[in-house]
Amino acid sequence: MDPAILLIQCLNAVQYGLLLFLVASGLTLIFGIMGIINLAHGSFYMIGAYMAFALQPLVAQYLGGGFVITVLVCVVLATVLGYFLEWAFYSYLYTREHLQQVLMTYGLILVFEELRSIIVGNDVHGVPVPSWLNGSVALGDVMTYPVYRLFISAVCILIALLMFWVLNRTRLGMMIRAGASNREMINSLGIDINRLFRIVFAIGVALAALAGAIAAPVSSVYPGMGNAVLIICFVVVVIGGIGSIKGAFLAAMLVGFVDTFGQVFFPAAAGVMVYLLMAAILLFKPEGLFKH
Repeated sequence: MDPAILLIQCLNAVQYGLLLFLVASGLTLIFGIMGIINLAHGSFYMIGAYMAFALQPLVAQYLGGGFVITVLVCVVLATVLGYFLEWAFYSYLYTREHLQQVLMTYGLILVFEELRSIIVGNDVHGVPVPSWLNGSVALGDVMTYPVYRLFISAVCILIALLMFWVLNRTRLGMMIRAGASNREMINSLGIDINRLFRIVFAIGVALAALAGAIAAPVSSVYPGMGNAVLIICFVVVVIGGIGSIKGAFLAAMLVGFVDTFGQVFFPAAAGVMVYLLMAAILLFKPEGLFKH
């Protein structure tokens, strides 16, 4: 393989893996810390992408901002949405069986899809790449690589570093880790575990929506786009270890490389290679790469 092509495929794998991490990190927080099987998590990715499409003209008209301001508005709105959903629906699921969690969160998928159809329609939409990122970097004499994809990778790395810092160096992170280990104990210490879980859920929704918003210019915006992302993100969470942010990061990168190079070298089997990777890892490490 030509070195320039190999470099491009590596960059694609890194960008895809980092984007998966952004979505999966929110899922592993909700799943591992709150104990909820949230099938609607992919819908939050879709909501972020549709908000980026729908809000960009409004942000430009009323706030005078461009794509970055639009993404920030999407994240704020997604955080508010997540906080409300946890209060209105998810807070009643902590003591329920997993089947009830699955049924309710699947019901939310149907609700979100219907609302999307009513508000925006069923057409495929595109989100333009910002003009200041609409360029390419030369790789060799012939090949180029889009600047916007590098921007996506940089944003994901920044968010990953911020998450590691929050979880390991702040009081909020200490409470989240303690609540994941023993929620009764931190309740007895006077910490409102319900409010803490509401914050965690809102963060998880915001991360998924952020991933959808920044991915919209390269993947387009279309009905059901969250479903495929949800499946692969569950694979990432299981491989990395439920509740482990570090595991989710490593697993997302592994999945990104296996999927990208699988499509290059083994296109006929690319669809199953990620699942073979999961099966091989779980065969030797049933709890995933890292325990929570």
